[in-house]
Amino acid sequence: MLKQPKFLLFLTILSPILFLVDLYLIFYYAPLEAIMNYVQKIFYIHLACAWVGMVGFLVAAFSGFQYLRTKDLAWDIVEAASVEISLVFFFVAIVSGSIWARPTWGTWWTWDARLTTAAILEMIYIAYLMLREGMDDPERRARFSAVYTLVGGLSVPLTFFSIRLWQTIHPVLLGTQGSSGQPEMSIPASMLATMLFGLFTFTILFVTLLWHRIRLGRLVLTLESIKN
Repeated sequence: MLKQPKFLLFLTILSPILFLVDLYLIFYYAPLEAIMNYVQKIFYIHLACAWVGMVGFLVAAFSGFQYLRTKDLAWDIVEAASVEISLVFFFVAIVSGSIWARPTWGTWWTWDARLTTAAILEMIYIAYLMLREGMDDPERRARFSAVYTLVGGLSVPLTFFSIRLWQTIHPVLLGTQGSSGQPEMSIPASMLATMLFGLFTFTILFVTLLWHRIRLGRLVLTLESIKN
């Protein structure tokens, strides 16, 4: 059994504390939005999960590139771990977005540009896991997976910029409204602070989970080498 690094132990303890503080800020510090009231508060979780999901997919693409460059299976472990964790966070982002959309747009789902590209992005990486499960040889699996994440990674910026490239009903949080026709969201300082703290909290949570999953992946790789 690998000995747990002290800093990982620190992150493991810190993550739930930050999460509880984040919940307090969401429900007690951030004010109610004038029109959406309490349903708006799901925005903080939705945004943080979407952020972690996209960052994780980009980490996977970088890890795939590093594997193709070095042929080191350690990068394949990072890649797979990042995809697995990001899939969960991004799925929560899609579900929480649907919960927000029901009272706001009057529907759980619409084939809006942002929603459509997000759904495609999620399915791309579900297919990635299916691809890995179909290969037993670690080297071959790592090579195909690395190429897949590099190509799949192109869908991340497409999803992010979709609300600026096409007509969409999804609100634009930062930057110019582009062709979407949606006004840029303007939020008070307390809401902005809560949003930024949420992004920080979920980033720390992602790093913590990723580190644990990498350690597990190393143990699995060792087991596979023993079997072979």
